[in-house]
Amino acid sequence: MRQTMPVRLGAAEDTLIAQLKSVGANAEAERITIAGLPTRRVESYHYTDLKTLLRAIPPLAQAANQASAPALRVAGAYQLMIANGIIQAAATAPAGIIVGKAAGGVLSTRDDVLVHLNGAFAKESMTLTLESSVDPVIQIDRRSEGEAAHVADSLKIFVADGASAVILETFSGSDAAHVGNHATYIALGKGATVTHITVDLSARAATHFATNEYHVGEGAQLRTLVIHAGAGVARTQLFPRYEGAGAHGDITGLNLVNDGQHSDITMDAHHAVPHTTSQPLFKSIARGRGKAIVQGRLVVARDAQKTDAKLMSQGLMLSDEAEILSKPELEIYADDVVCGHGSTCGKLDEDHLFYLLSRGIPKEEAETMLVRGFLEELVDPIADEALAEALHGVIDGWLLGK
Repeated sequence: MRQTMPVRLGAAEDTLIAQLKSVGANAEAERITIAGLPTRRVESYHYTDLKTLLRAIPPLAQAANQASAPALRVAGAYQLMIANGIIQAAATAPAGIIVGKAAGGVLSTRDDVLVHLNGAFAKESMTLTLESSVDPVIQIDRRSEGEAAHVADSLKIFVADGASAVILETFSGSDAAHVGNHATYIALGKGATVTHITVDLSARAATHFATNEYHVGEGAQLRTLVIHAGAGVARTQLFPRYEGAGAHGDITGLNLVNDGQHSDITMDAHHAVPHTTSQPLFKSIARGRGKAIVQGRLVVARDAQKTDAKLMSQGLMLSDEAEILSKPELEIYADDVVCGHGSTCGKLDEDHLFYLLSRGIPKEEAETMLVRGFLEELVDPIADEALAEALHGVIDGWLLGK
């Protein structure tokens, strides 16, 4: 009889096991004890080896005594805050929004360590019910404050049939080595239209994990944008599921990485019914020894005929030491579909750069212009001017090294 060797656990895993037991999550503690954190051998974590990247886990977060200034402000937005996993008091909600609170996590059960850990540690969930179209941008400021802490929080949003909304989530906090594990669940009713943007502006010492789960109903239109521009280690997981005929998703993301940063956007999209469409587009810019990863999988169910889905990943390396890794996948069980994927990666176009230089534009300014042009199609579809301006500010700040 073949015996399996026990997994050698590191300091981070030992701490996680102790923390899980302290909150009564014994099954999850046993899971870590047996399997440990995912390594390169786990396909979905092939480029983000948590056993190597997570060397230490700080203590579980306590209530925040004081919040630092918001990392991103959008004029006119309705603001909500979750600080150290605790929902904070908010101003009266605009018409069409019901703000509530529920116990526990929000994500569907799946074989993923970050999902399991969030479900175990998230004490309460903010709930938003959008009964009708909402005019102002809804901004949820998710904070990790004080001394280094292990923070878990969750958010659940229901968008009624025919309603529309723009939802912005920002992740930031104190300049400490936090480990954040954030979950967001969004269900779009029939004919609903949602733009969902998440921006990581955490401290460089922080580790940022986020999982976004989407259920897109009949005729609903979803646009997302993930921006990684802060934490030293970042991973956002996207799980869109197209569940009604005419459902469409523009799932987009942007990795902005500097020297020593590791940034991963992983998507696992499921087209579950016929006549659904999606156009995932991910871009990465890396400089120094930064590492950017995009993993994208499109799954088309056996009954999901007439699916039209195209996945694209594009990378721009601004130094010889930079790394951009891309792994697009198609898993198709239907036979009447139009599906495809592509991936490109390179440096700034020398001809374009020469053209700008020949017009008297300084090299640094010319390079910045080309990079902005590379990114424009991600921000250009955002109609709210104040929000678009704020996102341009994030990108420009990164380009200028701020």
